[in-house]
Amino acid sequence: MSDKKDYIFSYKKSGVDVHLGNKVIKKIKPLVKKTFDKNVLGNIGGFGGVYNINKNEYKKPLLISATDGVGTKLLIAKKLSNFKTIGIDLVAMSVNDIIVQGAKPLFFLDYIAVEKVEEEKIIDIIKSIIKGCKESNCSLIGGEIAELPGIYSKSNFDLAGFCVGIIEKDKLLPKKNIKPGDIIYGLPSNGIHSNGFSLIRKIMYEKKYPYSKKILNKKSLGSLLLRPTKIYVKPVLSILANCKVKGLAHITGGGLEDNIKRILPSGLGVEIDLNSLDIYSDKSIFGWLHNDCKLNKKEMLKTFNCGIGMSLITNKKEKDNLLSFCKEIKQPIKILGKINDNNFFSFI
Repeated sequence: MSDKKDYIFSYKKSGVDVHLGNKVIKKIKPLVKKTFDKNVLGNIGGFGGVYNINKNEYKKPLLISATDGVGTKLLIAKKLSNFKTIGIDLVAMSVNDIIVQGAKPLFFLDYIAVEKVEEEKIIDIIKSIIKGCKESNCSLIGGEIAELPGIYSKSNFDLAGFCVGIIEKDKLLPKKNIKPGDIIYGLPSNGIHSNGFSLIRKIMYEKKYPYSKKILNKKSLGSLLLRPTKIYVKPVLSILANCKVKGLAHITGGGLEDNIKRILPSGLGVEIDLNSLDIYSDKSIFGWLHNDCKLNKKEMLKTFNCGIGMSLITNKKEKDNLLSFCKEIKQPIKILGKINDNNFFSFI
């Protein structure tokens, strides 16, 4: 007897549904188009996004690029079946890196890798990416939805984003004239943003905390953890146009110390007032982590933003102008500390 078997192979039977992917793209095309500015050429669906740079607006333009993901915050979104804000995080992590060099974000591309295309989930993610792009005045000119069974399983997925911005060469930050006595300011964060979630998940696992646990005025832990990363594009670009800023740092993994160090000239140090942060606040998730979860101060400072999502450096003379302008545009800001010449980063 023959064991011969008739094989009928197809891409769909192997786990990739091209038709469904195309269906999703067709649905999101008109939504994506709403992010386009006058410089976007063509439409979604080509082999590459095309963006025209108006050379008349710049004498010596520089292009600034950044790429990032969202990290294990994705697992919390999956656990809560809530994908309506995670794309804002994706956009924020790149555009916030662009603006610290003084650049205006121009366009963004996304990459969504999944085990299997789930239409509602993918559309929620893309809608939130679109929301982040609109908030950043940034055009979403392309992207990719990759169905990768075998690499991803159990509905796990990953997101990555890529942004390009532009700046006049002589306005590039940080400036080289940062010096002792300069003041460091902080713009408040919107919570944990998109860093440190492996530690958060470990704490929750060990303490057996459910995402439904009520903390901070009876808000669920899950809702607080999924607060999207704050996008600072509009206030920061406005500040840069009206105030003399020497440097900016996006406070992500590594906390204040590692990120501010990245923009300092060699030999300089920093003094930060601990009381300007949210570590001890009973109204902040950082205070909850420190007081209720017993997460020590050192670990918090090197892992989380501790209430500050963006920091700025100016000279002393610019202090009144900066604080006054931030008040005018209703942008909260606080003084964190100052630059010194002792080559150390210290919290006092």
